Amino acid sequence: MPEKSVVGWSALIAGFSARGDAEAAWGLLDRMRSAGVEPNVITWNGLVSGLNRSGRALDAVTALVRMHSEGFSPDATGVSCALSAVGDVKEVSVGEQVHAYVLKAGCRQDACVVTALIDMYGKCGRADEISRVFHESSHMDVASCNALVAGLSRNAQVSEALLLFREFVSRGVELNVVSWTSIVACCVQNGKDLEAVDLFRKMQSEGIEPNAVTIPCVLPAFANVAALMHGRAAHCFSVRKGFLRDVYVGSALVDMYAKCGKVGDARTIFDAMPCKNVVSWNAMIGGYAMHGEAANAVQLFRLMQSLKLKPDLVTFTCVLGACGQAGLTEEGRRYFNEMQQAHGISPSMEHYACMVTLLGRAGKLQEAYDLINEMPFEPDGCIWGSLLGSCRVYGNVHLAEVAAEKLFELEPENAGNYVLLSNIYASKKMWDGVNRVRDEMKNMGLTKEKGCSWIEIKNKVHMLLAGDNSHPMMAAITEKLNQLTVEMSRLGFAPSTDFVLHDVEEQEKDNILAVHSEKLAVALGLISTSPGTTLRVIKNLRICGDCHEAMKFISCFEGREISVRDTNRFHHFKDGKCSCGDYW
Repeated sequence: MPEKSVVGWSALIAGFSARGDAEAAWGLLDRMRSAGVEPNVITWNGLVSGLNRSGRALDAVTALVRMHSEGFSPDATGVSCALSAVGDVKEVSVGEQVHAYVLKAGCRQDACVVTALIDMYGKCGRADEISRVFHESSHMDVASCNALVAGLSRNAQVSEALLLFREFVSRGVELNVVSWTSIVACCVQNGKDLEAVDLFRKMQSEGIEPNAVTIPCVLPAFANVAALMHGRAAHCFSVRKGFLRDVYVGSALVDMYAKCGKVGDARTIFDAMPCKNVVSWNAMIGGYAMHGEAANAVQLFRLMQSLKLKPDLVTFTCVLGACGQAGLTEEGRRYFNEMQQAHGISPSMEHYACMVTLLGRAGKLQEAYDLINEMPFEPDGCIWGSLLGSCRVYGNVHLAEVAAEKLFELEPENAGNYVLLSNIYASKKMWDGVNRVRDEMKNMGLTKEKGCSWIEIKNKVHMLLAGDNSHPMMAAITEKLNQLTVEMSRLGFAPSTDFVLHDVEEQEKDNILAVHSEKLAVALGLISTSPGTTLRVIKNLRICGDCHEAMKFISCFEGREISVRDTNRFHHFKDGKCSCGDYW
């Protein structure tokens, strides 16, 4: 070019910035000045935005600082790009300086700047500033909504995100699929599964069609509350829209079906996937592990290896978990060693937890304790909790006390650890120990977490809470439970009361056991579905011994298959037996 104007130099600098070549971009800026052409705001904007888009966030922030030091006043475009970069490098102090400049320059009402500020504070973990920026702005558009939800979700402010999202909806802001997908994902990531399901349905009623990102975001919510029919509907929708070619949709469907108790359907989806990644394999292997199908999990793992696919940390967690659920002690040991020797993967906390569970299930409690002491890092609550759970099964009071003491230090506010130790004392009729633990809980203000169970009936998810009488069918549920209690007594079934917290009369123990949430859910299923229908229940806690025995009886007496997924695994009850081999 015989004449090189500021436009040409700016375009060239922006181009090198956008491809991430910061050194060349800075060099061109120097050459530009040497040629007697001074950069302008557009030149600097191209440099800042290009570096930001190419992932050179720190360079973009440096460019903004230099721009300002040379006397240039960034406009809304430059500020927005710079704030995005500041968020990526989490330099909140710089972000606050840019925010102050925004206020001084009078561009606080610019929609792009507001959105960028919300995004920056969200990435920097400043949830308080997110809400403040939003409320001080007069703008309510789809971009600010999306940034708001993403920022609050990133900082676990799900209630605030829901409140503000509903405000957007009520004010008639035209939200898009990204907005709805973001709030659904926010709910799922923060344990608000029922809200996610409701929002997904509301989204469709508003005429917003889910895309290939929405589906894998909402499927975990269906899995977490046993909403199988909703999951199947999402599956059918994915088939119609051709989403099954997406590896993330396929993997999420595998995971959903496995967690809803349909591991055979999960395998069908897995086998039909045209493209699989390690997440897909992990979902299927983990599904088999959850159902106690160790042979299938191991077989699939070997197939993965035969295809020269590299397993990762999660893969071995799934395989070791499968061996632990099925009591395959030697196989588990072999895979634990193979992970280190053949694949060069150092065991993480999760792998040690699996091994402690594996050894504990086999009754090798001392060996499990020795392994904990040999760990290269300090064991966490999961490790000690696994040992404590095994001590409950085998009644090892000494090691239970050791594990519990560690847990009390690591998780002082977790009432479940106190309850588990108390249950171990109760099983041994050590009432002094029970009373001592109960007093400690009382002094610390701890209460036992209430059991909560979900069951899907006729496309509606019902949540049953232990001791809660608010369900509209509670009278009928109670009547059904009373009928079952009479039949249990008549047929000689004696519920196990070993795991009730304290020494009370037998009749009072029976009353305490009658309100367990999984029993309420199963009773609701029995009176709401036709004979022979399989019942699927999800519980937020581990199933107790009494309920485990009761489910065996109900499955035989009612001629039903009953699947209960607790925090540990699936329990499939049929004809008076459980798939777990009575290890729960």
